[in-house]
Amino acid sequence: MKHMTRKATRHVNQNEGLIFEKSSAGKAAWKLPPLDVPEVDTAKMLGASERKDLGEMPEVSEIEIIRHFTRLSTWNYAIDLGMYPLGSCTMKYNPRVNEAVARVEGIANGHPYQPEKISQGALHIIKTLSEQLIEITGMDAITLQPAAGAHGEMTGLLMVRAYHESKGNARKKILIPDSAHGTNPATAAMVNYAVENLKSDARGMVDIAALEAQMNEDVAALMLTNPNTLGVFEQQIHKIADILHAKGGLLYMDGANMNALVGKVRPGDFGVDVMHLNLHKTFSTPHGGGGPGSGPVAIKKVLEPFLPTPTLTVKSDGTLGFDYNRPQSVGRVRAFYGNFGMFVRALAYIQANGPDGLRQTTEDAVLNANYIRKGLEGTYDLPYSTPTMHEVVFKGVRTMDIAKRLIDYGFHPYTTAFPLIVPGALMIEPTESESKEEMDLFIEAMKSIAQEVEEDPQMVLAAPHSTRVSRLDETAAARKPVLRWKPAAAPPEK
Repeated sequence: MKHMTRKATRHVNQNEGLIFEKSSAGKAAWKLPPLDVPEVDTAKMLGASERKDLGEMPEVSEIEIIRHFTRLSTWNYAIDLGMYPLGSCTMKYNPRVNEAVARVEGIANGHPYQPEKISQGALHIIKTLSEQLIEITGMDAITLQPAAGAHGEMTGLLMVRAYHESKGNARKKILIPDSAHGTNPATAAMVNYAVENLKSDARGMVDIAALEAQMNEDVAALMLTNPNTLGVFEQQIHKIADILHAKGGLLYMDGANMNALVGKVRPGDFGVDVMHLNLHKTFSTPHGGGGPGSGPVAIKKVLEPFLPTPTLTVKSDGTLGFDYNRPQSVGRVRAFYGNFGMFVRALAYIQANGPDGLRQTTEDAVLNANYIRKGLEGTYDLPYSTPTMHEVVFKGVRTMDIAKRLIDYGFHPYTTAFPLIVPGALMIEPTESESKEEMDLFIEAMKSIAQEVEEDPQMVLAAPHSTRVSRLDETAAARKPVLRWKPAAAPPEK
């Protein structure tokens, strides 16, 4: 058969060994002038702290170092090279205007130890971003301190606990749907709550009857991902909020999927009490290895006393500063006031798009996901027929093998085997970044792989074929990682 491989290419640059394998005794990438100051007795200064043995260190020239790491950089897959269809991760393009603004000298060279009086510009950026995120979410107050989404979850639940403690009962449990993000139960456990699973109904939404049965005065909050990991919007969100509030519980919303909501609906308007945002997902700051992340937490007024300290305030003379006098605060959760460079990038993104542009972004993200859903329906099994938003989940027999084969077609794999409520899940989120032409290539690739599974399954099982390293033993890599290079043992003398 003729497979559709318009996207597939092989790397043309040469293979690359470890830098240790390039090492030769006596090589160096530096040359120092003769010592022109008195020599220091380091042994006397450092005592037992002095490290005598530096271990096996590579000895290489400057050009070898440059070429080695430049070659390695060409092996990386990146959003600048192609589509990242990871579901629930929103791996969208990072506009270069964000980077240009973040590199403005006065912004880039600001230091957190500067006095407030010469940090007014930075504080104004924090204030403006806070106000705009409050408007986007429909909440009352916000902290930008948390360093990532999961950190925001922890911060939010710390405030939930503090709120209930102020009422005289910290409560014991957090309800978490089986369609939630995997960090949610981990976060609840870290904050010392018991986790109770809440089942989804046949449409992939929260089972309202189950929620009513499980909700009681022991439940501190429900952690709800909306849209959930199936890409399904919780259509009875108002009723869910009412059930929780009737028995004194709070509604926490995991805002990682806000790329499907911005400019269209506001979580605060449908009963959410506390939520985190992922600036590195929804607001186009660098994601993953390009981080750091940022996970602001927006809240309703009832939780405002418990915000992490310090909070931004306008002083009597009209200048901005930080308020540390917060007796009910959960305390500081991050050094200084979070990852400021991400605030700059997120604000640049919001300002560049404006309300209409942000709304269009959301609409395009949802349109793209449904275009892929339509293109692959009939080729892959769709476990839930409920309308989806920004991502779609299919079901495959060999989801990991299909993902590995997709690498040969020039695409980063989709999210595999998640959410857990779908056996063999193929979770796909194109975001708004992708053009119709790119999505057509992706659909062609996925259809071609489905055909290959039927006609030549062994070829798919052995994929990828176009990479420098073949299929890895991922179980062994996870359980017995080799993290340190060791020189090969010398062969025994004859």
